[in-house]
Amino acid sequence: MGRWLKPDVYPLIAAMSFVTGMCVFQLTRNVLMNPDVRVSKRHRQSAVLDNADEGQRYSQHAFRRFLSTQRPEVFPALNRFFSESNSTDK
Repeated sequence: MGRWLKPDVYPLIAAMSFVTGMCVFQLTRNVLMNPDVRVSKRHRQSAVLDNADEGQRYSQHAFRRFLSTQRPEVFPALNRFFSESNSTDK
């Protein structure tokens, strides 16, 4: 039996595995933690849930709080390099 998987396909498999893992993570997070998803019968029976605190905790998670304190830059070192070189050329 010859080689059935070519090495050229490995990066594609890695990328698809990573994306599939991200999808599984997000779906699991939504099913287990989202206040709008009602899996148990007890929660489904109530028409309107008064869960503003739970929704706030879900939407303002630790990663979002961390990002709110950071400057919105893609390459901060590159931005500093070009902004400093332009100011010294004058």
